[in-house]
Amino acid sequence: MRNYFLAILLLLCSLGTLKAQGEAYQFFTNKGKKVTLKQVLKAAEKSDAVFFGELHNNSLGHWLQLQVLKGLQAENPDLVVGSEIFEREDQLNLDEWFADQITESSFESEAKLWKNYTTDYRPVLRYTKENGLSFIATNVPRKYASLVSKKGLSSLDSLSPQAKTYFAKLPMEVDISMPGYVAMKDIMHGAPGNSDFMIQAQALKDATMAESLFEPLQAGKQIYHINGSYHSKDGEGILWYLKREFPKLEILNIHTVTQDQIDQLDDENANAGEIILVLPSDSHTTY
Repeated sequence: MRNYFLAILLLLCSLGTLKAQGEAYQFFTNKGKKVTLKQVLKAAEKSDAVFFGELHNNSLGHWLQLQVLKGLQAENPDLVVGSEIFEREDQLNLDEWFADQITESSFESEAKLWKNYTTDYRPVLRYTKENGLSFIATNVPRKYASLVSKKGLSSLDSLSPQAKTYFAKLPMEVDISMPGYVAMKDIMHGAPGNSDFMIQAQALKDATMAESLFEPLQAGKQIYHINGSYHSKDGEGILWYLKREFPKLEILNIHTVTQDQIDQLDDENANAGEIILVLPSDSHTTY
């Protein structure tokens, strides 16, 4: 009998271990409290703008951003979706596809797609289209960001009026003292190129993505925006420019990190957003 109870105890312990090992992700508040996806969605539904700061190549993170989209759309069929992955020049292609004026294959052949679009981003675009939501291409064309990284913001002044519709209005303010930009400059120390120009190029992306959301926010629409985590970390980047225009805006910032263990939030990852999504360090990546 003693051996029987011992066997049962070992089995229960083994099941507990397997369950712990099988957890695929964990959401936390910035205070380190565990929360469920349902609780995240409840907080998101009360927000004017929800940002999902992703790791571009993490497949699990992309699946979760789709689940957040589904949850938001279920409560708000007038939701507006936007993303860094499309540049403003692709807005016409997006609008024509969403209006069934061109096929999906035509859209994909015309648009500047990221290399993991098919596996990681297409499901979000299809869900958005199938449910009648609007989608905004928010990012600056890379050619203009590249120009600024080499010659600075002043190089944009000589561009045509049409070109200037593809990035944030000039002149634009850049606060190089923001911790995120300071960290970027520190990383670049000793590297070739002008670090101030590189920061200006990053700021151009942040300001353009923020400005791309001004119109729907002014119209009272709720926004769901997908971008690299560094563009919204610590409430900086896109959010800094957004708050300058809408100081009372209620924003929920979901920031994604990876950790070797996901049972508790590492101190170094706290405060990067209102919600921290922790994924296993060995979760699948597409590149």
